[in-house]
Amino acid sequence: MNLTRSEARERAGLIDVDSYEVSLDLTRGEKVFGSTTAVKFRAKPGSSTFIDAVTHTVHSVSLNGRELDPAVVSDGIRIQLPDLEAENHLLVVADAPYMNTGEGLHRFVDPVDNEVYLYTQFEVPDSRRMFAVFEQPDLKASFTFTVTAPSHWDVVSNSPTPVPVETIPGQDGGARSVWEFTPTPRLSSYVTALIAGPYQSVRSEVTSAEGKVTPLGIFARKSLMQYLDADNIFELTRQGFEFFEAQFGCPYPFEKYDQLFVPEFNAGAMENAGAVTILEGYVFRGKVTDAQVERRAITVLHELAHMWFGDLVTMRWWNDLWLNESFAEYMSHLAAVENTEFDHAWTTFASVEKSWAYRQDQLPTTHPIFAEINDLQDVEVNFDGITYAKGASVLRQLVAWVGPEEFMSGVREYFSKHAWQNTELSDLMAELEKASGRDLERWGQLWLETAGVNTLTPEISANADGTIGSFAIVQSAIESQPTLRPHRLAVGFYNLNGAGQLERVHREELDVDGERTVVPALVGLARPDLVLLNDDDLAYAKVRLDPKSLATATAHLKDFSQSLPRTLVWGSAWDAARDGETPARGYVDLILANIAEESDSSVILVQLRQLATTLTFYVAEEHQEATAVAAADKLWGLASAVAAGSDAQLQFVKSYALLARSTGQLDTVSGLLDGSLTLDGLSVDQDLRWELLTSLVAGGRAGQERIDEELAHDNTSNGQNAAALAKAAIPTPEAKAEAWESIVVKGELSNALQGSAVAGFTRVLDTSLLEPYAEKYFEAVPGIVADRTHALASQIVVGLYPAQLTTQATVDRTDEFLAALPEDSAALRRMMLENRDGVARALRARQADVG
Repeated sequence: MNLTRSEARERAGLIDVDSYEVSLDLTRGEKVFGSTTAVKFRAKPGSSTFIDAVTHTVHSVSLNGRELDPAVVSDGIRIQLPDLEAENHLLVVADAPYMNTGEGLHRFVDPVDNEVYLYTQFEVPDSRRMFAVFEQPDLKASFTFTVTAPSHWDVVSNSPTPVPVETIPGQDGGARSVWEFTPTPRLSSYVTALIAGPYQSVRSEVTSAEGKVTPLGIFARKSLMQYLDADNIFELTRQGFEFFEAQFGCPYPFEKYDQLFVPEFNAGAMENAGAVTILEGYVFRGKVTDAQVERRAITVLHELAHMWFGDLVTMRWWNDLWLNESFAEYMSHLAAVENTEFDHAWTTFASVEKSWAYRQDQLPTTHPIFAEINDLQDVEVNFDGITYAKGASVLRQLVAWVGPEEFMSGVREYFSKHAWQNTELSDLMAELEKASGRDLERWGQLWLETAGVNTLTPEISANADGTIGSFAIVQSAIESQPTLRPHRLAVGFYNLNGAGQLERVHREELDVDGERTVVPALVGLARPDLVLLNDDDLAYAKVRLDPKSLATATAHLKDFSQSLPRTLVWGSAWDAARDGETPARGYVDLILANIAEESDSSVILVQLRQLATTLTFYVAEEHQEATAVAAADKLWGLASAVAAGSDAQLQFVKSYALLARSTGQLDTVSGLLDGSLTLDGLSVDQDLRWELLTSLVAGGRAGQERIDEELAHDNTSNGQNAAALAKAAIPTPEAKAEAWESIVVKGELSNALQGSAVAGFTRVLDTSLLEPYAEKYFEAVPGIVADRTHALASQIVVGLYPAQLTTQATVDRTDEFLAALPEDSAALRRMMLENRDGVARALRARQADVG
């Protein structure tokens, strides 16, 4: 299944692809579909190569009129193509398997009406699961899709959906129709798409500044259309079109723009050209947090940005995947701040994306942003927080380094020169150097070719009159990653005003480089109550507070007048707790004392997640039960005290249900579920009902019978996933054994159901329930990785790792496992190293919390 970079480079040197004509028959039953591919390509006469095709059966292979024996040239993954001519025509007739893993052509049956829904997910190497293809991003071509499917379906691809050319009566009464799409522009195969089924849609359009009218469509399953808030998504899309066309100096490059909410999707969304697929969870069935609404907005803008950066101009090879994703992530937040209602998106970026980046960058598996990608397996294991979050963070630092206007000027020139082509990082950097006049070679080496995160600490002396006598910024790095980097950042001075708020009274922007940077501009100024390095969050670095600032922040965290500086202090406190520099219970106290005053929904969401992590892993074992009970009680008090119907109220209730464990706490959850207890303004909708019920199940207060009753009221895809989680959370040895058998031994669950079952299996108040499975886990995972796709295997390897058995024995058994791994187990080795690091970090944090 692997493809090496050397193979791809050699193949690209041999061939040039003109076009694909792909005919698909989606009426052949539940397991396979018909896939016929005609490819026109040029090659060096006499050379040989291969085409990728993951197939169930290959019926025939014809190359330039020569019939090749499928049994000889095809192994179910590749088809060998010998003795090529200057101009070649290849015809492959095959059957390909439907997938239930969220990869390739995924097939889903809606439990509400038993209708079948299909969609594709091709990134990184999975277009070969639908048709024969030279699967690498630098072999662009035009694609023409012809699709035979049930007549009542909607069929969507990159080109506008045509009127069916014919309808064929079916013997079973179900008619079939044939759709013939027009050829696409030259695309990489991973951004082609097919979405088919009885999807329903809402239509609109957007008019560009130049007067071009682009049709818009939003699609969802029939059973979800009642919940689709299409107007909000259309508004965001128009705002994105307006912003990106102006910033990029280039009109939207495709004929239409469809956004399709699809079931059992593994990621947030995928940037298929003109046919973006989006996680169905973004169709909200009930009340959700403002953080979720904002996350959907960022996702919509992220995928739209890819239409230019990724689809119009595409990376030559996967080592520039980071740039593809980082650019879209940076631009989506910039567009949100400057052209939508989500003008606090940089706060979200700091609390969500950068927190992810800092965590990933401190793992033993961290790597440079510009990573060496030798094969497709390298891509899969490097599709991580470095690729997305650190890359976007460093890109924001690059914008500050070269200047925002200069950055966009270089980007516009980049699009102008390279439209419909493949590029490398150097192509963009060349344009940014020209636009800014800055030499970016050293910057690129230090930021993109080295791993690790620096720590910045203020060094301040004060005069007798309270003014600053000296000010320096000290930069440090850990011994194994000693690189010190240049940073463009701001230093913020904050004082408590008459209203008791911390407001900024001075800002100094400067370049920081080397181990110690003196800041003479701050000398002689009055020393403020709080000094904040990296104010406005321009730089990528962990920051520490001086003692006076730390005392101010601890006492007045809730009193910042702006959300972003408060978020930076939250982040610094989290870093210190994770690193074992401060006691975990102090961090718990900090959250519970300040979270009710937090104004940003995403920050509340992140802090509550980190609260749960801290209580589970970082609080010393002898204090865990009492601290968790007290934290849950405090959350219930906060939920009862905040504004009725507020976002904070909903989040506090959800977090309370997750942490509830005492008899009184479970009584409260039970009362909320059965209606005997109410909170003014709290709507207990179906999704919240499942969270409350799962809390009772994990607490031993409800079982399978109650789960079945709830599922009877909500026999939907959401309901089935929630029921699978709740069932696996039943705190009995028998229930855990049944879940283990379903997940690990049988392995027949779809990606979504398996993910839910994994989450339920590890949802325990008594970790002794998991002890019998620790050794079984280590015995099972090599076979899991060998036999299942990356998406399913990683769910198990990461999700079922016995992290909650936070002991040195778990670390030692992991070390033993790693020592015995074969050298070619890169993906499994990486996941296990990261698993191990989590437990080792937790043990250090617990030691810091003893006493």
